[in-house]
Amino acid sequence: MTATPAQPYSPSVPHARPRGCPRACPRALGDALALAALPLVAVLLLPAAFAGGGTRRWFGGRAEGQRAEAQAAKDAAAAAFYELDTAQRDLRISIETITAVDASPAARRAVADFEALGRRIDEASHQYIQAVDAHDLDRDDLEAATATRARGELTRAKDELVRVKGELDRFTDGLGPLLGTAETQLARLAPAVERARQSLLAASNALDAVRETGLRADDLAARLAALAPELTRLNQGAGQHGVPGTLERAERVSREAGAVRAEAERLPEKAAEIDHRLVSLRTRAQALTTRSGQVEPILSELRRRFTAACWQDLQHVPDQSVEHVRQAEARLAEAQSARDAQRWPDATALLSTARALLNSTDEAVSAAGDRLTRLNAVQKDPRQEIERTRFAIRDAQRLAMAGRNTPDPRDARPLDEAVARLERAIATLEGRHPDYWHFLTETEAVRRTVSDVVTRIREDRGAGH
Repeated sequence: MTATPAQPYSPSVPHARPRGCPRACPRALGDALALAALPLVAVLLLPAAFAGGGTRRWFGGRAEGQRAEAQAAKDAAAAAFYELDTAQRDLRISIETITAVDASPAARRAVADFEALGRRIDEASHQYIQAVDAHDLDRDDLEAATATRARGELTRAKDELVRVKGELDRFTDGLGPLLGTAETQLARLAPAVERARQSLLAASNALDAVRETGLRADDLAARLAALAPELTRLNQGAGQHGVPGTLERAERVSREAGAVRAEAERLPEKAAEIDHRLVSLRTRAQALTTRSGQVEPILSELRRRFTAACWQDLQHVPDQSVEHVRQAEARLAEAQSARDAQRWPDATALLSTARALLNSTDEAVSAAGDRLTRLNAVQKDPRQEIERTRFAIRDAQRLAMAGRNTPDPRDARPLDEAVARLERAIATLEGRHPDYWHFLTETEAVRRTVSDVVTRIREDRGAGH
């Protein structure tokens, strides 16, 4: 007896309904008919098949649920791992930014703390990788207990990743001030280097423009050439020389190149100014030569009309004036040579020396004429000088007594001495040969003393004393 072979049963694939069987026929009837058509041996072996390898298909619901939970734990751990890795990469960039700019103890401490935190991150990452490698959640024969164990290990790995991520976030927040300072300096770096390059270019262009006018400007060219190595270092970048050093170098190059440019642009004006000063000082030297010749007649009159004390200190003026004018003219000649050679600093220094010599001569020549004028005035009428000095004394005495019953001894003593000194000066006018010059110098000294007292009184009252 032969039977038609039956198709293997699968719960997930419905059997074809037998022909002629009503649509509402129970599936059990179909199963019974199939069993009746099997050989006896097959029927005897069928229970064993249901009780063996087909168990997972009957009872796989729990294992599949555990597998899904383990997979969810794996996905959560992967997300935590990715977030931690991304945050660590960002933090490493921040640390590199700080170390490129800052070498302070705080920056070195931040680097050490980052390295320690990196070791904890490595440990958490290793725990996560071990948990992932230990369990294949895609196996067909994954048991529920294995899936549960995998879920627990992956969850613990995820929790550790999240905990370390929290430490990293707090560490990142603490870097705010250091990172802000570093980013500020880095933001200044590129503009500062560019300004230095532009300053050098502008200085070079200014020198070229000056040379086109026939001025050499050799000293400025040498100063600009000395900046060439600094430009090379700027081009090498902050990676080789550090951000602070590069910033300082860029600012110094900009400043020095700017000074060269400014001097180059002013050089034509300076040359014209030196030419003008040469002409002016030569004219003045000629005028002083003429005026020096008038000193001797003035001295002759002083000798004839006044005592020796009135003119002895002027005896050297004629010879000294001639010598100073001669020296000034020699310095002017040297200045002209320096200007022709375009040695501008030398020309300027020589002109200053010549001017100082002419100023000294002018003062000496003027002093002789002023001496005669003042002596003539006081000889004619000394009362004006006396009244002028007494008025100054009385004015100071009124100020010293303002708001007081008795004057401050610090004020009264010098004012009393000024009165006595004036009286002694007036007494020197008596006799056949008065020393008018001594009289004039004494009255001037008295007025200076009185002026000092008035200044001190006003300062003390202004300070509330």
